[in-house]
Amino acid sequence: MDQTLGAQGTAALKDIDAVKQLLAQTGYVCGRDLATVVFLSLRLGRPLFLEGEAGVGKTEIAKALATALDRPLIRLQCYEGLDTASAVYDWNFAAQMVAIRTAEAAGQTDRSALQAELFSEDYLIERPLLQAMRGEAGRAPVLLIDEIDRTDAPFEAFLLEALSDFQVTIPELGPIRAVEPPIVVLTSNRTREVHDALKRRCLYHWVGYPSFDRELEILAARVPEAGAQLSREVVSFVQRLRGEDLFKKPGMAEALDWARCLLALDVMALSPEVVSDTLGAVLKYQDDIAKIQGSEAARLLAEAQSALDG
Repeated sequence: MDQTLGAQGTAALKDIDAVKQLLAQTGYVCGRDLATVVFLSLRLGRPLFLEGEAGVGKTEIAKALATALDRPLIRLQCYEGLDTASAVYDWNFAAQMVAIRTAEAAGQTDRSALQAELFSEDYLIERPLLQAMRGEAGRAPVLLIDEIDRTDAPFEAFLLEALSDFQVTIPELGPIRAVEPPIVVLTSNRTREVHDALKRRCLYHWVGYPSFDRELEILAARVPEAGAQLSREVVSFVQRLRGEDLFKKPGMAEALDWARCLLALDVMALSPEVVSDTLGAVLKYQDDIAKIQGSEAARLLAEAQSALDG
């Protein structure tokens, strides 16, 4: 199968195994359960809602799809207070003021004509949602709505039209409907519950922490320079860290970062000293680092290495 499938990419994905293979070619390793929901999302044209802990690969799936299908990636990073001016469209007020001054200087008196000109496409600033609706036919973009749980209920309600009808409404211009619906991926770290009305419009999947074998496979795909021994030790240690009572358990993203840091230090195998010195790459809160450093790091590493030897 080709690295990218181009304009006919989604139609060429005949089954779930084809999706797994396509994503694997971009370095994204997933199980059959995730590949199934991705296949159904592409086949049915339904938004994909991915929920799970931070760092488990939810955002990366959208990037992998954009790369694999040779589609533009449009990312809407959500935050508290996100509104339509930032997510959908805005007007170029500076240019509008210049146009008003120019019209006044020229003695233009037809206010209705001026207003029609000011609120036309020439002065429209497209934000991510509007950009996604205006993708070209045959090459609709991948729209990533990242961390939707960081927004509030009013913005969720606004998204219902966009995800149901694949259109947005601009009062001055009317509804703008996608010629071809974008491929939509929403992610949530579950810092709050997202309303059922939004979830009903999507296919849902919980992205959990990978198993030992799957994590080792991901590490081999994303950090192939790491040797077999180091990779196995990194995965085994990180898996044991997730069993500890930590404020923020490390995700796959932290495991990959840690492996890259160890390679930069020319580490071939883990030791208690190396683990303590580099915990900041895999744990992101000082309380967690203080809890694991020293004897705890040595204990966990001994358990990890013993499990590998067994």
